[in-house]
Amino acid sequence: MFIIMKVGIITVSDRASAGEYEDEGGPALRAACAERGWEVVAEAVIPDDLERIQTSIRSFSAQGCGLILTTGGTGITERDVTPEAIRGIMRVEIPGFGEAMRMQSLAITPNAILSRNLAAVVDTSLVVALPGKPTGAVECLSFVEGAIDHTVKLCMNKPTSC
Repeated sequence: MFIIMKVGIITVSDRASAGEYEDEGGPALRAACAERGWEVVAEAVIPDDLERIQTSIRSFSAQGCGLILTTGGTGITERDVTPEAIRGIMRVEIPGFGEAMRMQSLAITPNAILSRNLAAVVDTSLVVALPGKPTGAVECLSFVEGAIDHTVKLCMNKPTSC
């Protein structure tokens, strides 16, 4: 059964949300989604705020986004709270996504070991937390994209081919 992937993209950045600089992560992910034939139906640029992240994720899920991509807030500074926000509302974490992203990213940069990328099921959506750097976000998405379609179908209780 072919289903068009409906995607929500959330850029988590204090400075981009305040207009101090232009968001580049969201547009990079939007382009990556277009290349894959996925439809971006919701986008937001929000500050590094746990409650705002959770509210945005839940809102996008309620709008029918089977896949929600976040970019930013996965580092180790005090303001990096994206993983904590997701864990606070998730039904289940999917460790293999984060492990694959870190493992393959380590071949590119030794700093990948600091990343706290993850994936989890929130409501009926797959949420994937990606790095804030646009190239890193798109690379990490490519490392896990092979499992996304099947995972989203499972999250949404849709038939799978396996």
